[in-house]
Amino acid sequence: MNKDRSFCIRALTLMYSSRFFEEKTELLFRQGLIHGTTHLANGQEASQAGLCMALGDKDWIVPTHRCHGFTICRGSSAYSMFSEMFGSSHGLAKGLGGSMHMPDKDHLNLGSSAVVGSGIPLATGIAFDMKYNGKEGLSVAIFGDGASGRGSLHESMNLASIWKLPVLFYCENNLYGMSAPSSAMISVPHVADRAQAYNMPGLTVDGNDFDAVHEACLNALSYIREGNGPYLLEVMTYRTKGHSKSDRRLYRSAEEEERWAQRDPIMLYENKLIENGILTADEISKIRNSCFEDIEKQASKALEDSSDRLTEQEALDLVYAP
Repeated sequence: MNKDRSFCIRALTLMYSSRFFEEKTELLFRQGLIHGTTHLANGQEASQAGLCMALGDKDWIVPTHRCHGFTICRGSSAYSMFSEMFGSSHGLAKGLGGSMHMPDKDHLNLGSSAVVGSGIPLATGIAFDMKYNGKEGLSVAIFGDGASGRGSLHESMNLASIWKLPVLFYCENNLYGMSAPSSAMISVPHVADRAQAYNMPGLTVDGNDFDAVHEACLNALSYIREGNGPYLLEVMTYRTKGHSKSDRRLYRSAEEEERWAQRDPIMLYENKLIENGILTADEISKIRNSCFEDIEKQASKALEDSSDRLTEQEALDLVYAP
């Protein structure tokens, strides 16, 4: 593992921030302070932080509708994200997008969409622009196992391979597409097995092990930066919550959930840091509390400002070009 103390603190901070953001979001929905729906990613923090900490400052991401953790790990403020869900003009999309639509051009995040798999060709298009115009950087098409059978993915992988585009196809496999287990919906043992058909490398790694994810991302990104074309990386993880806030998870057992709880990515990383003498339990506790307080503070500020909304004309001006 990377034993640089500041690096480890950063990784832990990102994972805590993602977890606490999701927990606060769930609470706000239950309190009726946020409307619509949301898709939480509790349990998937290592796959988010591991990728984003491997990216360079010219690399773009295009997340899925389960986007909060990636958005935080790429650098967006929790205040702007909470504001977006409150429908406030201080949100990342001025309050027009909500939980599933959080673009942040300042942090090279094109934003997600409620349409499954729709971000994949957009990320491929960014990669085309980079190669065609000689720009630095690469793009990451983030998708789940539920999108792995979409035509948009296969068309994009084929085109990216032919043109050797600088794009990482990043499959966050949390074992379920809504209520359907991926084992019953995917024709191969691993999504990464499909890379061979498109003449690109494919690898499957433990998505709950931050170090494994980070190292795999560094290797994949290095391959792409060297001009070799696209790469398919699959990280195996587990969402501890339902598909959306209304999902009671009746399709899986308590025993299955308990097995995965023993492999909580944050807990695994905490234990590794202590075992390697990088951080003490007290230091970890202080970092955890600091992250919790920060998320609470930003959520409270966003709630205070939630009445600041665009006028109808301001909204129309953003939607329609002059």
